[in-house]
Amino acid sequence: MSTAVAAPPRGPKPMTDERKGWLEQTLLYVIVIVPFLALLGAIAVAWGWGLSWLDAGLAVLFYLVSGLGVTVGFHRYFTHGGFKAKRWLRLTLAVAGSLSVEGGVIRWVADHRRHHAFSDKEGDPHSPWRYGETVPALLKGLWFAHVGWLFDVEHTNQQRFTPDLLADRAIVRIEKVFPLLVVVSFGLPALLGGLITMSWAGALSAFFWASLVRIALLHHVTWSINSICHAIGERPFVARDKSANFWPLAILSFGESWHNSHHADPSMARHGVLRGQIDISARLIWFFEKLGWVWDVKWPTAERIASRRVDALTRAPENVAA
Repeated sequence: MSTAVAAPPRGPKPMTDERKGWLEQTLLYVIVIVPFLALLGAIAVAWGWGLSWLDAGLAVLFYLVSGLGVTVGFHRYFTHGGFKAKRWLRLTLAVAGSLSVEGGVIRWVADHRRHHAFSDKEGDPHSPWRYGETVPALLKGLWFAHVGWLFDVEHTNQQRFTPDLLADRAIVRIEKVFPLLVVVSFGLPALLGGLITMSWAGALSAFFWASLVRIALLHHVTWSINSICHAIGERPFVARDKSANFWPLAILSFGESWHNSHHADPSMARHGVLRGQIDISARLIWFFEKLGWVWDVKWPTAERIASRRVDALTRAPENVAA
């Protein structure tokens, strides 16, 4: 007597899968709140204690490595495939992005691909418009899009949104050692500060500035792309959501705040596509390309940019960035 085998369910996989455990949720609160408190106290500490050149140098160094690891690696490479990279650079970008303490590479990419699939609609994990368009609703939505969504108890389904990364054993290993990379991101600046100054005071100072303050600043710049850049700014390009270009964040975000440009053409390696729009991430990709470390870079063309302009009838091709 044969037994029937149930057919696998049809249709797309669920949007979310397992729920967060209590330990993960508790550590998330610690990682979000403690660096933020350090950021709030940074001015007072600098006034009474002073910010040394060593602290500033370490903070800038780790901000560049971890921040560009997110923008060039997690975002433009892993999420959108804006270019192809040599194997060693692929793994380096995964590690560098993990040092931002914004989540492991697979988890980060899954959330962001889901964001693009449902941008500013139901299903978007962090749209500021989820509660409506009145001022109170938008203020509540901005808070949720900035930081509140991080505490959602369900994870984005990786099998649905990142099957390509799950098939890469090395990337999966980097994802699994994310807790260790968090320890490195917090501890390495302190270790360097202590060794260079040969003092516990140097270690503590470096930990405060290059670990806590650096991570807090990077977090809030990244989260501002989710919140501010979907509510405030200019929208010169046609997009199916409310993404906007917000120039004040261009340098700190390494070009990510040219968000309307990005959502109008997500796979492009350059987001600041108009003249005068600084895009440090795109410049680094350009440098990698010159060295032969990346190839098949999806650079925007003047025609492609012009075709997505809101003012297509009055556009001036000469205003496109080279």
